[in-house]
Amino acid sequence: MQQMHLHPMQLHAIHHQPMHLMQLGAPGSGQRAMRLQRTIQPQNREVAAQKDSAPSELNQWPVQLSLIHPHAQYLSGSDLLIAADCCAYAYSSFHRDFIAGKITVIGCPKLDDVDSYIEKLTEMFSSNDIRSVTVTRMEVPCCGGIVHAVKKAMLQAGKIIPYREVVISTEGRIVSDV
Repeated sequence: MQQMHLHPMQLHAIHHQPMHLMQLGAPGSGQRAMRLQRTIQPQNREVAAQKDSAPSELNQWPVQLSLIHPHAQYLSGSDLLIAADCCAYAYSSFHRDFIAGKITVIGCPKLDDVDSYIEKLTEMFSSNDIRSVTVTRMEVPCCGGIVHAVKKAMLQAGKIIPYREVVISTEGRIVSDV
């Protein structure tokens, strides 16, 4: 972890600036509150969640890329979803629209070692007959690392696999789908 050394004036500015205006670190990690229109009031959400809860579409466990064995039997012949961690939190219908019918692999290219992703994915692509790959990522710059890892792994594995890339906004909308 890097240690930051701040000038006393910077410290003063941080301590006296409203929290909602502060941005530390990468552009995608900027703090902000989102003012979304809700159809259910917060105090009633628990009751609504129990009544309207959809079943999980998850098809395997574990889902963290670092924990998945590259020769796991469920990978053979699968449609693979490789999702940046934040996608499922930002996009409310993630299970229905992306996880259903796929083997799900998640990771965070900002917090994890992308080289280890490339190595693991290369092994997965080389060792299994993957039918298709869908990558979901957030619109923030740091999420581009997951796309880079997947594409580089396909090249290293020497496989051309049908590929789809979906970019999700921090407000939970699909920005692009190619």
